[in-house]
Amino acid sequence: QVQLVESGGGLVQAGDSLRLSCAASGRTFSSLSLGWFRQAPGKEREFVAAIRWNGIRYYAEFVTGRFTISRDNAKNTVYLQVNSLKPEDTAVYYCAATDRGGIYLRGPNDYDYWGQGTQVIVSS
Repeated sequence: QVQLVESGGGLVQAGDSLRLSCAASGRTFSSLSLGWFRQAPGKEREFVAAIRWNGIRYYAEFVTGRFTISRDNAKNTVYLQVNSLKPEDTAVYYCAATDRGGIYLRGPNDYDYWGQGTQVIVSS
């Protein structure tokens, strides 16, 4: 089992930045591939970014360079730096993890463990 706890969300203004964190426990962190998803009210959960155990990163097309995913294996934490926030970025942001190999990492079914989410609200 892997436990994931997100933090760092909040109410911000358009153009602001946030750094979301996700602390993991229960498995060897360096062997996990991790992802960030988000879900806005009335919408499906969508892929934002992922980072493999070996550091390879993937991003959704809408990110357009505004978001950066990173990991600190010494702290068992994955981060999502979100810059130039827009009102349409308002959502609950979820951290997810998997220890399976050869996974696409862009779909919710690619992950086995999920955090409880952290709310991001961007006002215009």
